[in-house]
Amino acid sequence: MDEDELQPVVVGSGGVLPGVSVRALRGPAVRRLLALRREGKLTTQHVRTVGETFGVRERAVWRWLAAAEEDESAVPGEVTRYYGRFTVTPDVRALLGLWKGNVAAVHRELTARAARGEGDLPPSVQTLHRAIRRDLSAGERAGLAGGERGARKHDVFLARPRGWRNRVWEADHVQAPVLVEVEGVARRPWVTWFVDCATNTVMGVAVTPGSPSRESVLAALRSAVLREEPFGPQGGLPEKVRVDRGKDFLSRTVAAAFGALVVEVEDLPAYTPHLKGTVEGLNRAVESMFLAALPGYVRQPRPGRRPGRPKDEGLLDFEDFTARLLGWVEWWNTCHLPQPLDGKSPLQAWEADPTPVREVSPDELWTFTLEDDGRIRVVSTRGVRFRRRDYVGPWMTGLAGTGCGCGSCRTTITASRSSTPRPAATWDLRLSRTRRARSRSPRSAPRGPRAVGVCARTSPQLSASAMPR
Repeated sequence: MDEDELQPVVVGSGGVLPGVSVRALRGPAVRRLLALRREGKLTTQHVRTVGETFGVRERAVWRWLAAAEEDESAVPGEVTRYYGRFTVTPDVRALLGLWKGNVAAVHRELTARAARGEGDLPPSVQTLHRAIRRDLSAGERAGLAGGERGARKHDVFLARPRGWRNRVWEADHVQAPVLVEVEGVARRPWVTWFVDCATNTVMGVAVTPGSPSRESVLAALRSAVLREEPFGPQGGLPEKVRVDRGKDFLSRTVAAAFGALVVEVEDLPAYTPHLKGTVEGLNRAVESMFLAALPGYVRQPRPGRRPGRPKDEGLLDFEDFTARLLGWVEWWNTCHLPQPLDGKSPLQAWEADPTPVREVSPDELWTFTLEDDGRIRVVSTRGVRFRRRDYVGPWMTGLAGTGCGCGSCRTTITASRSSTPRPAATWDLRLSRTRRARSRSPRSAPRGPRAVGVCARTSPQLSASAMPR
């Protein structure tokens, strides 16, 4: 309701009714005066009382009565519509959509059609502007000019109930508008995160230097589910996850992961960001509250005609950017006080919720980010060859020459770009060989899986200590 309609009417001799009541009660008042006139009971005091109530003079009420006697269906006090004035027709509306709301272009098109004898001569540009403002709402004008996204800014939306923690999560990818240095090349990293809709808590996040994939989704989901260090204390399994129609979120690997955790996936229609407003609001907040202050911000206004990046501008490396982003996520969860949470931080609101948390132990998720490529690889004396790298593990001792499957995780391999194994992995491998050498009966010692086709993912030691050589 407009504020002008709620303001008291001060026209005439001091009416006190708001505009809505004046328009609604004016007709019944005039019809009552007509009935009194027909019964011969109408007096000047009746007319004067109506005029004082509606804030008009006595002569105006007498004019209302005269107009009502000629046509009782006419609204008293309203100007009768002039049927000769120009109105917006379906053709004019179609031209507005064709010219994206350009009224001058529509006027030129109508004039050209009239010159060819295809229609009447249009009115002036000013009259066309007034007709469009009168006959079309602000949302219709914005939609004809900017499409559905522009029209949606003038719509009214219902707010979902917040519910309880871990009831619904929302997931999304966002490309950070910041250039970072990745192996000597300036790139814009991608961020994948899961957000709890009830408390605005960032449950899990994964940062990738290149385009996101199903591996980044699984890595972010694993960090969101686990509650042990370095994750948590937020975590657990959600009841439902809202995602867009990204092919990585809808891949078979991610669908199998959600299905194994008994999590319902709600696939939203395409180009409907308003249906997952929680994570979209987080995408806007991280840019305005954090990314805009970093070096290499690509949307920074710069002097000159072309918004070029200074050549001497120093960029963050990928590791530094990731550390800063994780620090901001921790600040968001622990220090930020969103208005809907009534003075609580997202983590405080999450921990104050008495809803039980459905947890999963890390031992049950050690293969969560692994994917079997279906190929059988032979264990050599140098380990298992995978993507031009050799991977070793203590469980491989004594299995050289046998075949095994291989589970891969892009995030784990990327983090292990070293030609030297970790000291713990080296010690475990040497200890395994020593125990094998000291065994009196090598044939009776446990040799692990021997059958061809046994997947290496069935051994936790591969994920924990397998390193490239």
